Amino acid sequence: MNKRTKRLAIGGLVAMTLLAAACGSDDKADSTTAAPTTAAGAATTAAAATTTAGGAATTAGSASTAAPTTKGGSASSTPEKVKGTLQGSGSTFQLAYQQEAIDAFQKANSGTTITYGGGGSGKGRTDLASKTVDFAGSDAAYADADKPADPILYFPILMGPITVPYNLDGVDDLQLSADTIAKIFQRQITKWDDPAIVADNPDAKLPSTDIVVAHRSDGSGTTQNFTTWLSKAAPSTWTLAPGSTVEWPADTQAGNGNAGVAQIVKDTKGAIGYVDLSDAKASGLKYANVKNQAGKYIEPTAESASAAGDGIEVPDNLVFSALNSSAPEAYPITYQSWVIVYEKQPDAAKAALVKAYLSYLLQDGQDMLGDLDYAPLPDSIQQKAVAQLDKITS
Repeated sequence: MNKRTKRLAIGGLVAMTLLAAACGSDDKADSTTAAPTTAAGAATTAAAATTTAGGAATTAGSASTAAPTTKGGSASSTPEKVKGTLQGSGSTFQLAYQQEAIDAFQKANSGTTITYGGGGSGKGRTDLASKTVDFAGSDAAYADADKPADPILYFPILMGPITVPYNLDGVDDLQLSADTIAKIFQRQITKWDDPAIVADNPDAKLPSTDIVVAHRSDGSGTTQNFTTWLSKAAPSTWTLAPGSTVEWPADTQAGNGNAGVAQIVKDTKGAIGYVDLSDAKASGLKYANVKNQAGKYIEPTAESASAAGDGIEVPDNLVFSALNSSAPEAYPITYQSWVIVYEKQPDAAKAALVKAYLSYLLQDGQDMLGDLDYAPLPDSIQQKAVAQLDKITS
């Protein structure tokens, strides 16, 4: 049982106590706050989650600059102690990592209080633009029309696969191509024994069960990356416009967050959806091997996601895509997630705390990712992200 699964397993036991504690805190306008996470466990909901640990909230009054260093070719951070508060919201894909990283960072810096609410990438970007949070978690970049007026910085923190989970008795090794997936989610294929699915699975005994499509109800970076992959990998089949929200066919079901989609698939015979690997595993779901550009059906794993990250060309602003990689062993629906912050922080103490926490996410925290079913950043991307920390000023 990995750390992500343990968090979900104990979440129900502590949820009532944690929610009662959360009701006594002050929320910033328009930001999402849910059950806090303690060092002993976490309460994760489909809509949002908030992580705190240890010491009481303090103001960012005496933070000192964190200076990241590298040792022996691998990144390691040795920041001075920092104090203060940070609030973030957004991507549910990176939620499990945020929970673990916040817990560890606060133990090392007892004068800090950091919270992270989920709610989806769209919410995180909206909250950051309105300055109700200090940082946004997002699996997709801002559209030009929505970009904040003040300069922002993108820090990639992890990569991971978007699985295609399904609930189908007697079928344990499903294989799907991009064209078949596109037809399923557009409702051109409505039965599990459709000839296109049979062609992908010549040795499987597929039932005539109705297919139930599950998708995200919230503005989602997972949706944006999944539909962008379909537009790249099945350009002649996929006709819906990719985006963080999509005009899905009326006879589909919507769930809030990755966990919400996972729950629909788990509870519904014949269902299929798209969910990050961490949530798919935590929910005990089966998921398909997906055909990549090289013609191989690849299992979604941290290793196959890392293979998708090799050789990516990364522009100076660190906004890149690992989708539809041509690498032979790459899982094709691999995406990335960023923490987005303002380049100029309100004061030196806040700037130091933001840099220290980002330094942890980019360096020492990367060692946590494998246990959480994520892929760490390739060295070349990690180095560029660490170097960009110097751009954060007050």
